[in-house]
Amino acid sequence: MTSAAFDLATIGAGLSFAAALDELTRTLDTSTSAVVSAPPGTGKTTLVPPLLASRSTGRVIVTQPRRVAARAAARRLAQLDGSPLGTRVGFTVRGERAVAKETRIEFVTAGVLLRRLLDDPGLQGVDAVIIDEVHERALETDLLIGLLSEVRELRDDLALIAMSATLDAARIATVLGTDGRPAPIVDHDVPAFPLTERWAPSPAPRLDERGVTWAFLDHVARTTASAARELRGDDPTADVLVFAPGAREVSEIARRIRDATDAFDVRELHGRMPAAEQDAVIRGRRPDEAARIIITTSLAESSLTVPGVRLVVDTCLARAPQRDTARGMTGLVTTAASRSSCVQRAGRGTRQGPGTVVRCVDERTYAAAPARPTPEIASTDLADAALLLACWGAPGGTGLRLIDPLPTDSLAAAVTVLRALGAIDDEGRATDEGRALARIPTDPRLARALRDGSPVVGARLAAEVVALLGGDLRTADSDVAQALIALRGGRTPEARRWRSDADRLERLISATPGARSDLDGVGLVIALAFPERVARRADHNASGSTFLLASGTRAGVTGPLAAVEWLAIADVARASGRAAAGSGAIIRSAAVLTEEQMEQAAGHLLTDRVEAEFVGGRVQARRERRVGAILRSSAPVRASAEEGRDAVRRTLQREGLGIFTWSTPAAELRCRLALLHRELGPPWPDVSDAGLLAALDAWLAPELDALAGGTPAARLDLTSALRRLLPWPEAARLDELVPERLEVPSGSRIRISYPALDDADARPVVAVKLQECFGWAETPRLIDGRVPVLFHLLSPAGRPLAVTDDLTSFWSGPYAQVRAEMRGRYPKHPWPEDPWATAPTRHTKNRSAR
Repeated sequence: MTSAAFDLATIGAGLSFAAALDELTRTLDTSTSAVVSAPPGTGKTTLVPPLLASRSTGRVIVTQPRRVAARAAARRLAQLDGSPLGTRVGFTVRGERAVAKETRIEFVTAGVLLRRLLDDPGLQGVDAVIIDEVHERALETDLLIGLLSEVRELRDDLALIAMSATLDAARIATVLGTDGRPAPIVDHDVPAFPLTERWAPSPAPRLDERGVTWAFLDHVARTTASAARELRGDDPTADVLVFAPGAREVSEIARRIRDATDAFDVRELHGRMPAAEQDAVIRGRRPDEAARIIITTSLAESSLTVPGVRLVVDTCLARAPQRDTARGMTGLVTTAASRSSCVQRAGRGTRQGPGTVVRCVDERTYAAAPARPTPEIASTDLADAALLLACWGAPGGTGLRLIDPLPTDSLAAAVTVLRALGAIDDEGRATDEGRALARIPTDPRLARALRDGSPVVGARLAAEVVALLGGDLRTADSDVAQALIALRGGRTPEARRWRSDADRLERLISATPGARSDLDGVGLVIALAFPERVARRADHNASGSTFLLASGTRAGVTGPLAAVEWLAIADVARASGRAAAGSGAIIRSAAVLTEEQMEQAAGHLLTDRVEAEFVGGRVQARRERRVGAILRSSAPVRASAEEGRDAVRRTLQREGLGIFTWSTPAAELRCRLALLHRELGPPWPDVSDAGLLAALDAWLAPELDALAGGTPAARLDLTSALRRLLPWPEAARLDELVPERLEVPSGSRIRISYPALDDADARPVVAVKLQECFGWAETPRLIDGRVPVLFHLLSPAGRPLAVTDDLTSFWSGPYAQVRAEMRGRYPKHPWPEDPWATAPTRHTKNRSAR
């Protein structure tokens, strides 16, 4: 049986995609790549792999985004083929493998194939790769497309097929294409059975600061039980499928329905369940068995087919990774499911006939949901992806044909993490340490904790902690150590899966004789993985405590952990409400940490230095010991001269030159220099705030030393400081180009008011009595005739008469009216008809302006 061809007619009996096999065959006769688009349940996952196997002698690998889907697809195909699972058809997922040497078709998760590529970039013995469920835009699937496109440049015989239920086919075809031509598209569509849409909005909010509300889960359970009873009356053979955002919500809805009625077989289906229980749900039920209500997560949207479903109840919620850029961390958040995902879910009820979907929202809320889910590459932590790409030789995805590029900010954060781990060098290439971490199937930070923690706390404890954190298991009261105690003695499916993961991780490292292995080491393992999340209690009250993380983030916690001094935090998420204690975040899992363990894990974050500040016109200094942003101790000390200068510089850069008191001579000199720079440019200095701050050492160095030595800022002579900027030999002409005073025909020397620094269009101003200007036919100019003086002409009593920068025009025009009005008011003062030719008399001199 192992060498016989796959019987496509038998395997495809009753599957609509069988009608598309001829078209796909013709496509593969002329191209080694293709895009297959077909609705869920049509049979593409069942039929395309044996078709490719019949065209080659090597192995066909099929990727799935989830372990349960890979196992289910392999089991289904083996059953249709009539061969034992693990012979002609097998699967490999994390922690489980059913494959033989003669296996022709192997179903794997995308993560398994990615790490296999690191060991075998050429995929020797593999003739075809099928990437299924591309539309989900999982990060690992996106990376596979990029890496396999590069593999095909070296292996033009490798067939590459992308398959999806709903797919931007043209876009994917462009990525998979060769020689500038897109890959061909095989689009199979079938008439859909009618779908009845019903709306059942909850009277209570779906979400609050802690996640999905209990009241909403009550509503979903009541709605499901009512709709199921109605369905059973119409069709006793039909089952109900309920979509919830996560495993916790699945269990809560299932419990509520079981408490309300025993008329149904209530089943759960999610990734944390044991494989046998998952398989039992997927296989369906016999006609004599009770009708089923199956509560599941998004894994049943498209990658799994649950037979017998005619009614779908949808919470219209989804759980997805979301990066918190401000805190530099990623966590799972519950949000509105996209409309395309909701359409996929509803389609599970019309596989075998007319179906119904009950959406637990109103139509307006549904319409406001995003059209499509956000690609995981745009929202999740990229440390693992960045390490894999570095090991592949394409740091940051450089040169790869990816559907979307890696986001710049998230990639930069991932690179920072990997450099701190020693996983990549300055050019972004993987180091030997990085390659070793990449071969441990978990996040690089957890892989580092496993390797470095084992010699200290023991291989078993390190593996147990990493298995718990990597398995996304919930921790009561946020305490990882207590969660370990419960798991060690637990008999639940979750505990069995955790033990299996811990066994697998323990086998990847060598045991260290004499290493401690007790719960006191839990915090150290977490701190080795996330040293930037070591945290110290900042304040405590009756409701809980706020902790300050080394990264600078604050987060709240309640329960027993609120009373300890130091924590190693594994998971912290944005939140509000009482548990966050006003910090904006809550600690979801952590362990007690000693100060000695903190120093051991976060030694590279420890600092011991003098911090000097310029406060109130004086330098103040303290010796501070910190771990990242956490202050451990502080004591006053005397700052050195250099520390003082640096403190003054920092304050000036932060607060500007306004910390100084500018005397009148200093302010006037600065305005004169500003006009010279405006009109002549270099070498006359830029004395704007930005210009002076950029040249502090050129003009203010002695004053910086004086301030560092304790001289108050108010006693500084900034006039002398500014004169250090004067260019030589041009400085000799300063008073000629921009004099302090202007001598008028009367003999008075009137002070010139130069423009303010921030007024680029203003002129130098001279306010003078009109009679003192008699004898001037033209307006005097400054800076070698470039800038006319703006005169504010005053009456003999010092009141404004006119403003002009053109005396010639004033004498020949407006002066006549001024003369007519003022001659009677001030008869003792001269008002000649030709003032430009009349010398002023000495008795009109404005002596007060000297």
